[in-house]
Amino acid sequence: MLSDFTIVIVDYGMGNIRSIKNAIAHIGDYRVVVSAAEKDISQADALILPGVGAFPDAMATLKSKGLDKLLTVEVVEKQKPVLGICLGMQLLFDSSEEGGGNKGLGWIPGEVKKIDSGKGFRVPHVGWNDLVLTRQADTFFQELGTDKNFYFVHSFFASCKDEYVTAKFEYGKLFTAAVHYKNIVGMQFHPEKSQTNGLCALKNFIDWVVEGKNA
Repeated sequence: MLSDFTIVIVDYGMGNIRSIKNAIAHIGDYRVVVSAAEKDISQADALILPGVGAFPDAMATLKSKGLDKLLTVEVVEKQKPVLGICLGMQLLFDSSEEGGGNKGLGWIPGEVKKIDSGKGFRVPHVGWNDLVLTRQADTFFQELGTDKNFYFVHSFFASCKDEYVTAKFEYGKLFTAAVHYKNIVGMQFHPEKSQTNGLCALKNFIDWVVEGKNA
């Protein structure tokens, strides 16, 4: 085990925590802590912000636990690496249309909007889609080869500057699939449900954090 390297999965009651922890266990022998405690979060080398459900509920829960302020100190002020998954990725942005308009954590400039793909495309978007890489210098998905298939479940997507977007997916139109802004990474798909490709994406995030720590 990398005893001096700790990943904290933020436990605020709205995420596939067990699935994410199990996925990381398949990647390597890392120290993974599931917690919402200030001590654990402040001592973590990397954070994972999961999310399943509605944006307004998630933000209300984070605020009620004081996690919005705590996480902002760790991520924005201390520049701690973080990975937001699905709803967790949407929370990284300034705001969301969901529920009539709600403020997000505001770590990445942008807005979360309802998917509007046109006729013949159901919402929520549920299923497997190939990634379309948009930032070739980014390393999180480069080694996947021709198979870049990931599993999605969502009704909203992040609308932001292309300079933050590392991958998109096509569902009638092109939508944001993954972002990378400074120390902040977001994946709209579920890597913990995306089999080998998902494990690869998670491992690449962890390797990136470890390399940064050892640099």
